[in-house]
Amino acid sequence: MTRTLSLLLIAAVSATAFAAASPVAMDTAGQIYLAAGLRQQVSASLAAMPEKLRQMFTAQTPDKLSAKQVGAVTDAARHAFRIDVFEPSALAAFAANLDPEAAAKALAFLSSPTGERMVRADIALAELDDATIDEIANGKLGAASTPARAALFKKLETVSLATESTATVYLTIARALAVGKAMGYGLDLQEAEQRVGNAAPATPPPELERSLEVPLERYIAYDYRDLSGADLRKMLGFLQSTAGQTYVKASIAALSAGFRSMGRRCGERIGESWRELAQNEAQGDVVAAPAAPAP
Repeated sequence: MTRTLSLLLIAAVSATAFAAASPVAMDTAGQIYLAAGLRQQVSASLAAMPEKLRQMFTAQTPDKLSAKQVGAVTDAARHAFRIDVFEPSALAAFAANLDPEAAAKALAFLSSPTGERMVRADIALAELDDATIDEIANGKLGAASTPARAALFKKLETVSLATESTATVYLTIARALAVGKAMGYGLDLQEAEQRVGNAAPATPPPELERSLEVPLERYIAYDYRDLSGADLRKMLGFLQSTAGQTYVKASIAALSAGFRSMGRRCGERIGESWRELAQNEAQGDVVAAPAAPAP
């Protein structure tokens, strides 16, 4: 259910939105996290983040960024988007949003032959290069299917909350970067969140979700192209169950928390670097200014 990582390199909703009544131990959450292949999938996504962040900032900044500012973005992404930054908050959110029954059933499913095949497919998809990912999303690269399999893929897309969570990722990563950047410029966390909250929408725009539906369906079909119809039905059965829905939402919460931590750290480092650059440039202007003529 985490194939959206490769497409967008992140997935996110509020880390507290689906809080379970009885959280599980961190060790248990860690077992499920590893069994689901989340470490490999997230790790595979991180190498591309510096370039993606550079593209995002240069595309969204009205004024042309200097070479030093662009370099600061790349450097910040390299230091922030790391698995050791991701995992502490991700695992804490995962544990907090699971319950013992869901954890046991999730681990049983992930350890089954179908679950292991699903995880191997998700990891392989996460490790694809960006060019191949674009070809899949644009429909240039696909897999043979049938109406029955297409219907199963559509159901998997719906029950895994793929479109909703993928759309939310854009808002979440942008907000985390903006909050961190504001903190880097000197605001505390509460002030930064208030400023960003006043300037950004609380939920993704509907048109964004609509634009993602077809690419995600193509992505899921490619992801599970080698799985049998029986495997797809078993996956759907687990994900539709109460335990499966708890697992889906806990997984999304974990990804959200981890990517939020990385995004905020990255934004904060960018803000600090840009503030230093501005101060240095201002000091340079003062030094370079000619002395006033003597009266």
